[in-house]
Amino acid sequence: MQTTAFHDRVAAELSDIDAQGLTKPERVIESRQGPVIEVGGRRVLNFCANNYLGLGGDDRVVAAANAAAESRGAGTASVRFICGTLDIHKQLERAIADYLGFEDSILFAAAFDANGGLFEPLFGAEDAIVSDSLNHASIIDGVRLCKAKRYRFANSDMADLEAQLKQARADGARDIIIATDGAFSMDGYIAKLDEVRTLADRYGALIMVDDCHATGFLGPQGRGSYAHHGVKVDFVTGTFGKALGGAMGGFICATAPVVQLLKQRARPYLFSNAIAPSVCGASLEAIRIAQGEEGDRLRTQLFANAARFRAAMTEAGFDLLPGEHPIVPVMLGDAKLAQTMAARMLELGVYVIGFSFPVVPRGQARIRTQMSAAHTFEHIDQAVAAFTTAGKELGVIK
Repeated sequence: MQTTAFHDRVAAELSDIDAQGLTKPERVIESRQGPVIEVGGRRVLNFCANNYLGLGGDDRVVAAANAAAESRGAGTASVRFICGTLDIHKQLERAIADYLGFEDSILFAAAFDANGGLFEPLFGAEDAIVSDSLNHASIIDGVRLCKAKRYRFANSDMADLEAQLKQARADGARDIIIATDGAFSMDGYIAKLDEVRTLADRYGALIMVDDCHATGFLGPQGRGSYAHHGVKVDFVTGTFGKALGGAMGGFICATAPVVQLLKQRARPYLFSNAIAPSVCGASLEAIRIAQGEEGDRLRTQLFANAARFRAAMTEAGFDLLPGEHPIVPVMLGDAKLAQTMAARMLELGVYVIGFSFPVVPRGQARIRTQMSAAHTFEHIDQAVAAFTTAGKELGVIK
């Protein structure tokens, strides 16, 4: 039986989180994902989804998901190496590898699991991992599971990266892998992979890129941050839960031997159920759309929306982090202010979320807006008008 003291401690910690304005509310969506959603019985504009290409509620993607469930069922009720690999799993592995330009790929229940399963099977105590300081929590946790020596460099600081690579070599590392987000999710910064590639070649290092916030819409055909910079990398991890359909599930793309070793040793793969057939069907259809001419049109609209929003919000007086990515953080600083403003925005008909510690550093609270190809310019202008009203009311802008 759990003690009263334990429950009192939990309650006190929750109370402290709330007092600091750090409570993260869950708002219930009562419709398909899209540029307009239903929340609390009201239709509101949605500006905080990872639905970059607008495919999360696309009829074709939904139909493909339904067709896959109809033909292959709800799921395999097992991990793949026991009795859980379906033909549609192999089709999706082939499709994502071909799309992103790799020999092979391996599927995971989530992108978090892909990052959690990459490092430990491939690198040991003799090796070194050099990781960007702003990397996603899943990369950080994956690195923690590995016995390789860890080095950290300041976000996109190439001088610091080179210093860490020099140190790793001086320390006698067998293999070195540089790990970085392709696009940093809280800031919208795109990694300098062209410069990373140069340093990796100089010091004989491998490159791993988490492209969750790039696959489908950055670079030619939306192939990701490395394609955006025109370079090759050794490992790409990503998700089907954002631009490529918005469902769930992750992957690692690499050489065929690496993928085969991961299928033998990666614990999140060996001990988690296979991705549901419906997710495979939806993702296959999303990949088909993303890599074609329609994908090009969607990407053009997406970046036009981002440029319009950035320009109008800057003119209104808001503090934005610079960049070109469809993630546009509106910086507020104070956690309680971010939560209050997000609540006011919902009253004004725009769904956004305040981000605060521990998701971002203390004192750097923000509302992270995200553009979608499904937004129209009218949606963009309505969102800016709502931000302007709320910003003036709360003293964020004059």
